[in-house]
Amino acid sequence: MSASKKYFAEGLGTFALVLFGCGAAVISGVSGAGPSGVGLLGISLAFGLAVVAMAYTIGPISGCHINPAISIAMLAAGKLSAKDTVGYVISQCIGAVIGAGVLYVLATGTSGFVMPEWGLGSNGWGAGYLGEYDMKSALIAEFVFTFLFLMVIFGTTAKNASPAMAGLAIGIALVLIHLVAIPITGTSVNPARSLGPAVFAGGMALSQLWLFIVAPIAGGLFAALVRKIFVDD
Repeated sequence: MSASKKYFAEGLGTFALVLFGCGAAVISGVSGAGPSGVGLLGISLAFGLAVVAMAYTIGPISGCHINPAISIAMLAAGKLSAKDTVGYVISQCIGAVIGAGVLYVLATGTSGFVMPEWGLGSNGWGAGYLGEYDMKSALIAEFVFTFLFLMVIFGTTAKNASPAMAGLAIGIALVLIHLVAIPITGTSVNPARSLGPAVFAGGMALSQLWLFIVAPIAGGLFAALVRKIFVDD
């Protein structure tokens, strides 16, 4: 598969993840659709099912990372070249920004729209953000849940695993992560997913973006280390 096709696939997949996942939070979430909103479970399912759908759509082309933390962890594990890692991460970030841009255009279609703090499903922490957890909780949550997410990914994509079930298992893992982490940080475990909305929301979302870059990448690298030391492929 040519590099351009792989990079396009990663951009498209990340675009879909942000549009479906953050879209569920912004447009169909409780605050956006009143009592009929999809709520925490619905938002969690939107992110997880988006990954499942994209895994079977672009997985054969690029492996469906759609997450810089995954690509960098795969580089550390020797499963992705440095060139492709750079190409994947850039494509993922572009796709996420475009996805958030489309969501922004949709959101502004409602009367009286005003961009709230941490708008468009941005990740964050502290006073005024969802459960108002502190930075320590946010940092630990993003590190630990990304670590667990990558352990699932490494396990389900190992040589002796069933490739047909990988996308489903990874999507379910992401649903579980969102069910716990949404009140803490809105759930990132994906720097590109955090970047897209923050670009348009600005303010606190942009100033807190560093945590959602550092913690997921660190968690992914730790998973690659643990996999290498303790688990045979």
